[in-house]
Amino acid sequence: MGIVAGLDSSPDFTRIVVCDTDTGAVLRQGYAPHPVESPDGGGARPSDVDPQAWLLSLGEAAGGGLLEGVQAIGVSAQQNAVVPLDAQGNTVRPAMVGGDKRAQVAAADLIDALGGREAWAQAVGCVPQAAQPVTKLRWLAKTEPENALRAAVLMQAHDWLVWQLLGRPVRRTTDRGGASGTGYWSAATGAYRSDLVELALGHRAMLPEVIGPAEAAGTTPEGLLISAGTGETMAAAFGLGIGLGDAVVSLGASGSVMAVHPEALVDSSGMITSLADATGMHLPVVTTLNAVRTLRGTAELLGMPDLESLSDLAMKSTPGAHGLVLLPYLEGERTPNLPHTAGTLAGLRRESMKPEHLARAAFEGMLCGLADALDVLRGRGVEVRRVFLLGAAAELPAVQAAAPALFGTQVIVPQPADYAAIGAARQAAWALGVSQGTLDPRTPPVWQGAAAQVLEPGEELAVGQAVRQQFVSVREQTHPGAFRP
Repeated sequence: MGIVAGLDSSPDFTRIVVCDTDTGAVLRQGYAPHPVESPDGGGARPSDVDPQAWLLSLGEAAGGGLLEGVQAIGVSAQQNAVVPLDAQGNTVRPAMVGGDKRAQVAAADLIDALGGREAWAQAVGCVPQAAQPVTKLRWLAKTEPENALRAAVLMQAHDWLVWQLLGRPVRRTTDRGGASGTGYWSAATGAYRSDLVELALGHRAMLPEVIGPAEAAGTTPEGLLISAGTGETMAAAFGLGIGLGDAVVSLGASGSVMAVHPEALVDSSGMITSLADATGMHLPVVTTLNAVRTLRGTAELLGMPDLESLSDLAMKSTPGAHGLVLLPYLEGERTPNLPHTAGTLAGLRRESMKPEHLARAAFEGMLCGLADALDVLRGRGVEVRRVFLLGAAAELPAVQAAAPALFGTQVIVPQPADYAAIGAARQAAWALGVSQGTLDPRTPPVWQGAAAQVLEPGEELAVGQAVRQQFVSVREQTHPGAFRP
């Protein structure tokens, strides 16, 4: 029937996929790094990037006639970036994209200014964190007051790119997924809290209009339809095709667990960040600070050259690691909320003091920490029938051997692909179909699912749950009452 494109502007590069409108099959793809150094967040302030860099890499990625014949484009982009514009639509300063520990002062300021964590959770479904847009606005007001005063319009990365593709029209738009991560839009009410912008920035500012998941942001002068766009997390979820009953566990240095749910979850403890997805549903997210960093630290301690070697070593042990339990709270922890704690190694006996048992305990500790995060969602009525496991570490045999039994459910390990770009393309196909009258605005197009391994807990379930109980016992003994799912 036709072809559509999805572009994903990540912190380091732009990736474009061109897909068949009906099946989602990827027909062509393009890639280009941003012509800037990767922001490291190591300075005294959130990292600065000229948003023109995003346009330059977009142009390079789309070279060679990549977009020829494309009828619609969807845009996914890094979350948490803020592009402050003046009244004429020019950037007041470079986009603020990173966030380091020094931005935590601004986050703490904001939490206190509204009356605590629970007040924020009730207001917008999340508690300010260092990288969030609302926190960056507070930082701007405190450290660059002149720039803060000039900021008349606030956009996120995907909003700004959509606006540029459309030729900078008067109307500026965003989607509910991107808006839900700002800290000044509530997924529960579907409305902005302009008073929180004023609290952070010192004055009110224009905010993009939040349009529906299947609505078009507009059409270019050449007749190319541009869909609403969304944040990378929401686009990747849409590209994977997850729905009710599905959770996604992402294994980065830190970990995150998100699931599809029909309603917004308000969590007074702040453990759950209540995001919206790209379809009209909700994406509650729970984060752990320690995932793959636990494995890397253990590999260094044991003199292992890489995670593959650590995985091979762990496979020489058995479930439960001969009683060795690692509470992997190496950077403090968010789930449970133990920001100033350290990790704990328990169950040391003469027979457990072998490298393979410590390796196994590291994998089990990491996965049990993520299982705790899953339990936070389950405890709030979120149904989890299967777990999608993402990240390079998901390919490790020790992860795949332990995860289904520890999570207590089927685990899907999708083949690596550009899921955020594919999700953006699927959104473009949806908006195109709605504009042509061939698709329902409430029902996205059905595309072929991700190619994946399917892992079942099977006979290992009872053993896995015993290992999990061993972890929970040590956690409760060491940090009594800290975890209340």
